[in-house]
Amino acid sequence: MSANSQKKKFYALNMFDVVDLEKYLAYFSRLPEAAPQYGGRMVAFGRFRDNVAGDLAPRQVLFLVEWESEEAFNRFRDDPELADLHPLRESGTASYVWQTFDGSDMSDPTDVSLDDVLAVLKP
Repeated sequence: MSANSQKKKFYALNMFDVVDLEKYLAYFSRLPEAAPQYGGRMVAFGRFRDNVAGDLAPRQVLFLVEWESEEAFNRFRDDPELADLHPLRESGTASYVWQTFDGSDMSDPTDVSLDDVLAVLKP
């Protein structure tokens, strides 16, 4: 198994529609400072382009956040000091999908082995 598989990561996939831009921007303006304090780092974001396949209704926006661990993600989500932050996200968006995934560091995609992929595919 490659050394890559030893670098476990935890990802949060966020897909949503914006319904109140002002509230969502108030939320997002605090994220660059807040998330890193809890071990979070945004790795990708984008706007919906096309529904190629699948049965999930499209959302306008996608954010993918990498967390140091599930515990780091939970600290961010549950910290009472951020109690005023999360309602801004909730009231600024609709059709929110927030899913978490275990993963591996892909900083060197050439280092991904078949064993690494099989480890993800097996229950």
